[in-house]
Amino acid sequence: MTGRTTAVGNDNWAVNATPAVAGLATLCAATALSSVIDGVLWLVYLAVAIAVIGGTGVLLRATRLPAPLVGLGQFLALLCLLVTIFTRSGVLVVLPGPQSVQDLFAVLGDAMAEVQTGVPPVPDSPAMRCLVMVAIGLVAILVDTLAVGAAAPAASGLVLLCVFAVPASLADEMLPLWTFVFGAGAFALLLAVDGQHRHEAWRGRLAGGGQSGSGPAATAVAGLAVVVALLAGASLTLVGTVGRLPGTGEEIGGGTGGLGIDPMTQLRGMLNQGAPRELFRVHDMPGTSAYLRAMTLRQYVPDKGWELGGNMPEGVPANGPLPGQPGDPGDGEVVDVRIEPVNWVDNWLPVYGRPRAVEEVGDDWRYDPARGMIYSVRARKSGQYTLETVFDVPSADTLRKAAGPVDVDQSYLEAPGVEGRVAELARQIVSGHDNQFDQATALYHHFTDGTQGFEYTTQTSNSDTSVDALEDFVLNGKKGFCEQYASAMAIMARSVGMPARVALGFTAGYATGDVQTITSQDAHAWVEIYFPGYGWMTFDPTPLSDGRGVTPPYISGLNPDDEEDDPSAGATTTTTTTVAPGTSASASAVPDAQGQDGSTTTEEPTPTWHYVTLGVAALIALLATLAVLFGGARLARPVWLRLAAVVTALVAGAVTLTLAVALLSWLVAVALLVVLVAATPAAVRAWRRQQRLRAVAGLGPDAASAAWQELVAESVDRGTRVPSTETVRVAARRLVRAHNLDEQGRDGLRAVVGAVERSWYSTQSAADPSLPGAVDNVRQSLTRNAPLALKAKVLPRSVLQPKPPADPDSDE
Repeated sequence: MTGRTTAVGNDNWAVNATPAVAGLATLCAATALSSVIDGVLWLVYLAVAIAVIGGTGVLLRATRLPAPLVGLGQFLALLCLLVTIFTRSGVLVVLPGPQSVQDLFAVLGDAMAEVQTGVPPVPDSPAMRCLVMVAIGLVAILVDTLAVGAAAPAASGLVLLCVFAVPASLADEMLPLWTFVFGAGAFALLLAVDGQHRHEAWRGRLAGGGQSGSGPAATAVAGLAVVVALLAGASLTLVGTVGRLPGTGEEIGGGTGGLGIDPMTQLRGMLNQGAPRELFRVHDMPGTSAYLRAMTLRQYVPDKGWELGGNMPEGVPANGPLPGQPGDPGDGEVVDVRIEPVNWVDNWLPVYGRPRAVEEVGDDWRYDPARGMIYSVRARKSGQYTLETVFDVPSADTLRKAAGPVDVDQSYLEAPGVEGRVAELARQIVSGHDNQFDQATALYHHFTDGTQGFEYTTQTSNSDTSVDALEDFVLNGKKGFCEQYASAMAIMARSVGMPARVALGFTAGYATGDVQTITSQDAHAWVEIYFPGYGWMTFDPTPLSDGRGVTPPYISGLNPDDEEDDPSAGATTTTTTTVAPGTSASASAVPDAQGQDGSTTTEEPTPTWHYVTLGVAALIALLATLAVLFGGARLARPVWLRLAAVVTALVAGAVTLTLAVALLSWLVAVALLVVLVAATPAAVRAWRRQQRLRAVAGLGPDAASAAWQELVAESVDRGTRVPSTETVRVAARRLVRAHNLDEQGRDGLRAVVGAVERSWYSTQSAADPSLPGAVDNVRQSLTRNAPLALKAKVLPRSVLQPKPPADPDSDE
């Protein structure tokens, strides 16, 4: 007996392996976030949070608290940890107070702004660490509740799978294979440990004495599931991923048929050409040809290429007038162009020239004047939009005289890793020119005039992959596609002091009647160099020959209004054409921002407190629901505890549903809340009826009392008040008279009254087996002879006026 008692106690209340393994499984699943968050320090913070949550759960369960209170205690422990780390205003440093909670919301607000405006991977900032600790901390509480409190670790696998789904839907590339291995391994360990505990508890052994159990079987099942998932991932397109699991060959595929552009370039590699796909139809295009710019790249990565560089800013709403780009003098003729995306699905919305305004785009699109690009948090398909822009460019003589401070970010002058022979070549090319325009033109001609042996091709030969990719291309290979030419010229321009960036987008395409058609074969990369007072000017160093390219008038020597059809410039294909991750129909929240003039946008963004409250309410509703479903005997006594759990689940569920609907419309949410409040009494009445009838059907010692309470409630709902001082027989006669019960109802009521009296005075604990039928007969008779009015159904008196009168005549 001693051994059995100890085993059971240890399995339920003492410190064992299950909480620790549950925390480990959560941490391993969270490693998938490494695809969307830079650095590793956030993972350390997260490990501390999970340890605090697991330890708090062990301590609270040792005091035999109900599961909902354990979950609430873990949430409070997490909140104290967040207050301690991310604020300096906590009560006694640790405890949350009004000011510390407000400060914590401010930190979460910064994190939400980074999430809504950033492009993964986002920086490992304190705000992001706070957000990760909150999100994964809530997951850890739920996993701990399922695996330890509810003894259902298999159910926690669905929660952990959701953790993988978030970064898989955000990252452009495949999640690292090791995150799947860690997550699956930790989950298998959780199943194995739980299976071993169950086996030992069943046999009455001590926790450390089991030699066998279901652990090996659980491990085998989990391992088989991992194998099946990997095999399926090798051949199937999965929701929330680019198409396949890593390590299965071609990593780009699947999707929904829409095309986009990767925000990066490569200095090495081979162009992967696909079948041409129509991407845009441009209406009302003027006679001037121009490049359609999708994005600009700011950061050069040595031996690789160019990337966006840093997190995307909040920007301004793209729907309406747009602020000018740095250096834009604000002059020129404004032209309206209608752009119709066909198969374009991406985070970027392409523009021409110097945009002045955009119309007919959704509120999810933002504009960054510093980068000259329109973007969205998620890849999406846009409808037709109208662009008001300026195509006019200054002349060559004007650009030669450009002078003044370089009022752009200094990162546009950084040239890391450019040294030795390439840097010396760049200096030789620009030597002898005393102004930036002639220097930029000299670099441009070095690649395009045909005297240096450069050749455009989609097949690149890397003769020596051990040397620097830039040096290999510029000095040795001299064969490549537009990405390589743009990457090389831009970084060489920076090395001699010119602000430069790489632009990605499309060449002019071809005319189809009155419409300019742009296909995936027109995807292109070029260079933009900044001139003080005039902004970013286009220089395309790719030596093309098919006539689709554009040579600006300041290079061709023509007047700005003349058309250019230089045989040395034309269309090109590019490795950047890829299948977009997907076309999610859910719109992301617009980042909290104001216009540059300080005016508030017409549609306010969803505040941070809304998301936080929604998440907390959803967690409370889930925990309370789990407590009701799995609480069992722990919530059976006292009765108020189970009632409190049910009420908590209902209230938190209503708040969650209301806030979720409010993301779409507050008007609909308020209407829904009114309906929920109005339906609450009827819902409470239905729940009480179900509990009482369940007790009657169980034929336990309280079955007769539950039957009588339900019949009294039915009578009260119909307008009859049964005084508390009346005996059961007197009250029964009152029910017969008030509701005109027929013979079947009277017989059933007599049987119920007899069962109640026997339960009071008899020593038998079990109820009469005929009691459920008798209750049904009375309820059917009430329905036939005294049907409930609609008002009585919606607003039951037994719920709204539960206290019976003490005076027998008070109801007369």
